[in-house]
Amino acid sequence: MSLVFAGVCSHGPGITARRESADPEQLERLERAYQDLREAMLATRPDILVVVGAEHFANFFMNNMPSFAVGMADRYEGPIENPQWLGIPRRHVPGNSSLSMKLIEGMMQTVDLAVCEEWKLDHGIMVPLHHLAPHNDLPIIPININCQGPPLAPLHRAYALGEAIRRAADAMSARVAIVGTGGISHWPCTPDSGRINEPWDRDFLARWTRNDRDAMCAYSDEETQRDGGQGGYEIRTYIAVAGACAGSTGEILCYEPIPIFSCGCSIGIMATGEKPVEKGGSVTQ
Repeated sequence: MSLVFAGVCSHGPGITARRESADPEQLERLERAYQDLREAMLATRPDILVVVGAEHFANFFMNNMPSFAVGMADRYEGPIENPQWLGIPRRHVPGNSSLSMKLIEGMMQTVDLAVCEEWKLDHGIMVPLHHLAPHNDLPIIPININCQGPPLAPLHRAYALGEAIRRAADAMSARVAIVGTGGISHWPCTPDSGRINEPWDRDFLARWTRNDRDAMCAYSDEETQRDGGQGGYEIRTYIAVAGACAGSTGEILCYEPIPIFSCGCSIGIMATGEKPVEKGGSVTQ
């Protein structure tokens, strides 16, 4: 088979930990979009979900920080955070070491990877799974992109990572879905926490829906930190999904700047074939 679904979503811990403090109308639109994303994904009947995320020192630290890492376990445990605070019960999330190895072997033809037989899942993966696989019945392959600190992989390498995922998925017999998860603009653990740069977010999402590789890869890290915060480095996860769908365009289902969640919350779908998403091409209001 091949890649059957591609999407992106935000993963801020406040999305579950502080949901009762959000504006009710914004929360309803965001959670409805998560549901739409889940239903669209499940309609493609995936065998495995590749989650491209950016973990937060749960497994890697600055003394050992690979640019790209792929999980190859039969199960993962999460969340690493206090489950009462996060609002997500701790559990074992199913993986599939055999499918992970096939994906890894395909990707390594063009991309250098670290591989992990153990992986503790933090909110960066558990918040999306809370919405997309609430019954814990869809096996995952986690992929981490270093978005924590320099040296960061250049943005064009994140796009190339997505292209490698696509080539490997197309060579597998399983039906593969991919979801990238990150910010967008946010300044976590700083005096600016809660700040959101909506114009910057919308400009990036417009580039993403067009799948404009050159425009997405044009940001310097200095510009991203200035305009999107250090959390803005997580645009790499969205760019990787775009790389997996090179030649196609996308649709933003929801964009909500929610300060209590400390990020510009976004949810989108990108076509995986040659044809664009019928409703795509613009950032919804």
